[in-house]
Amino acid sequence: MTLKVTWYSHACFLIETDNTKLLVDPFLTGNPLAPVRADQIQADYILVSHGHGDHVGDTVEIAKRTGATVISNYEIQNWISGQGVADVHPQHIGGGFDYPWGRVKLTIAQHGSALPDGSYGGNPCGFLFYIQGKKIYHACDTGLFYDMKLIGEEGVDLAILPIGDNFTMGPDDALRAVKLIKPTQVIPIHYDTFEVIKQDPRAWAVRVEKETPSKVTVLQPGEHVAL
Repeated sequence: MTLKVTWYSHACFLIETDNTKLLVDPFLTGNPLAPVRADQIQADYILVSHGHGDHVGDTVEIAKRTGATVISNYEIQNWISGQGVADVHPQHIGGGFDYPWGRVKLTIAQHGSALPDGSYGGNPCGFLFYIQGKKIYHACDTGLFYDMKLIGEEGVDLAILPIGDNFTMGPDDALRAVKLIKPTQVIPIHYDTFEVIKQDPRAWAVRVEKETPSKVTVLQPGEHVAL
């Protein structure tokens, strides 16, 4: 059974199992790099890491159209429910839950979480997925933190890490993150969407593969890897 992991630019990913589609941080409308429109996306679950507009994105629209279950922290769930989304599942930092497709645990993230209308969005998070024997760590928006070492002790097959700087880790700290996590494979994200986060992911990949055993896969928006 193969997992298909597709990057839609910024922090947005679609993780597909044999019978389930998991969509993370669906910022598509207004995203200059998005290779698809929100109305072209199908999802069974949508995971929202924090309240910023470039991560909540099209969650409400897609959830209403597809009937997807939205997974996020309790505060964001209250806000999402208030937008008319019927099916939500709140979790919180450090808590995991077993779904029909696998398990997800919310990890800490060093960031903010105000919602698009200024409402309180609770604490930001990352996601640690346990699916079909594979472990995927999507750090979402975060700065470097030493507890990434503990996440790495899980035995991470794929780490998805921001490198854009300014709002998140930059290339230097993202390299340090790889050294803490020690994943088998890494995908850099959260760069080039805006001028202020322009980066050279291929130059970063060279550094990572020179200094660590991890393999880096640089995707173009719309491309995928299989696990």
